Amino acid sequence: MKTLKLERITQQGSLSAQIARQLEASIANGQIAVGDKLPTESELCDMFGVSRTAVREAIAHLRSSGLIETRRGIGTRVIQTRQAVPSPARRISANTVEDILHVLELRLTLEPRAAALAAERHDDDDVRRLESAHAAFKEAMKQGRQARHEDYQFHHALIEATHNPFFMSFYEPLSQEAIPRARLVDNELNIDAARRYLEMVAGEHQAILDAVLSRDPERAEEAVRQHFSRARQTYTAYREKD
Repeated sequence: MKTLKLERITQQGSLSAQIARQLEASIANGQIAVGDKLPTESELCDMFGVSRTAVREAIAHLRSSGLIETRRGIGTRVIQTRQAVPSPARRISANTVEDILHVLELRLTLEPRAAALAAERHDDDDVRRLESAHAAFKEAMKQGRQARHEDYQFHHALIEATHNPFFMSFYEPLSQEAIPRARLVDNELNIDAARRYLEMVAGEHQAILDAVLSRDPERAEEAVRQHFSRARQTYTAYREKD
């Protein structure tokens, strides 16, 4: 196998995010070409000096970004050099895009910190609410629905797990309108792309949930930041098309 130019991971910031960024860069610059297999989990652990958990989270992020795929008996291969973020709508009006981006800007300020607090403070009731909301989201996807309400309920449960009523007082007025897809009308939706978009969101929710339940505030904060940063990039792309 070719030698990769990778750096050992520092203990500052999210370990999985650092791994993902280095692997993304290696894929983007052709160091790991389309069709190439990634090193095994064990090899990546040795290269980066981290645990399997951090490597698996980084791999999950790359998979949700559409850069790699894993097949049993074959391994994990690179399938493209750039993230393929499906566009959930054919076109969105300029005013709607601006509204969505304003809400995402607010949520990027609020929710990463809320996730960190949730990781530190959640109790058994919070766990039940978060797991139930995540399961409901996945069930709505299976039924072919847009899972707007279920998406909001997952993030509502996350905010509730801070046990800080002032976080909730900021969040609740947004209601379901906090979910970008709630601002789209049905004739704007690209149904197939929206389904793939929801699958990506479900993966991001799972990463948030895992970090919170592991009582890892740093990882929870980073998982939420990645979740909303990706959403902001997706909807910014609509504005740039005009």
